[in-house]
Amino acid sequence: MTALAATPPALPDITDHLAGFLKAAGDPLRLQVLQVLGQSSFGVLELCDIMAMKQSGMSHHLKVLARGGLVEKRREGNSIFYRRRLPQAENVEGAIHSALLDELDDGALDDAVAARLEQVQQQRAEQSRAFFARHAEQHDAQQELIADYEQYAEQACELLLRACPEGKRALEIGPGDGRFLCELAGHFEQVTGLDNAQAMLERARKTVAKRSNVQLILGDWPDSARTLPTVDAVVLNMVLHHLPAPASALRAASRQLNDGGTLLITDLCHHDQHWAHEACGDFWLGFEEADLVDWAGRAGLALQESQFLALRNGFQVQVRTFKRLD
Repeated sequence: MTALAATPPALPDITDHLAGFLKAAGDPLRLQVLQVLGQSSFGVLELCDIMAMKQSGMSHHLKVLARGGLVEKRREGNSIFYRRRLPQAENVEGAIHSALLDELDDGALDDAVAARLEQVQQQRAEQSRAFFARHAEQHDAQQELIADYEQYAEQACELLLRACPEGKRALEIGPGDGRFLCELAGHFEQVTGLDNAQAMLERARKTVAKRSNVQLILGDWPDSARTLPTVDAVVLNMVLHHLPAPASALRAASRQLNDGGTLLITDLCHHDQHWAHEACGDFWLGFEEADLVDWAGRAGLALQESQFLALRNGFQVQVRTFKRLD
């Protein structure tokens, strides 16, 4: 007996689905919201501030975008954040969805919207600075609750050197106590560590005191990027989940790299350990693997290698290298 081929979706189903998608995308304000969500995930009140509109109106637009498959929401601790939904190649609107996001990412934000977005991101960054200024001395104990340095450092260094064996200059963002800076200093001619907390920089300074090729700079990422030289390797070790706008951080990292340069990311897989917000200053509860690959791809970075380390205390660490496309 001959097996029957899978029945394709009925034409009305396809057109209804496309109509919902196109309706959601067919509004200038909703397109601006999608542009903003390309920078990071935001709560509804943050989006109200950025778009300068009332909550009722913003909630309506988000509901339309969600019905159209363009945004989704996720709980982070006690807060709900909206983010762009990744295009699904198998969906009827997959190609249109991907092309739409590409066009939005290539376009410039409205000046007023961009200014308000910057204010919201600065507020988030200030929360991070304040946390690490208060808890610098407890950093090691807090970090060990999630992922001990020894758990990932060897694998991270191995992947980086495999991807960037002849690099000259490296930049580590948020170097913590400076131990990985020492690893970098043994393989690169010049190493820079950038941190937004003076107390953390002082700890790193003690660690790298005997390393003459390490420079430490106080500043925020990505705001400080324009003042730094381009490099062959950018390192984000257990830092991305503290940054207010991860997608923007990856775009800035890509711009900081020389052609063919390498981005190393070590961070948590998405988890549900909500206590990490308060205890460890985590802004995000880790990241879905697909999100990192999508953000990197839109920043002109191609995935090179991935390792997923053993689960510990409910947390799993992912180590990934990305190559900047020439």
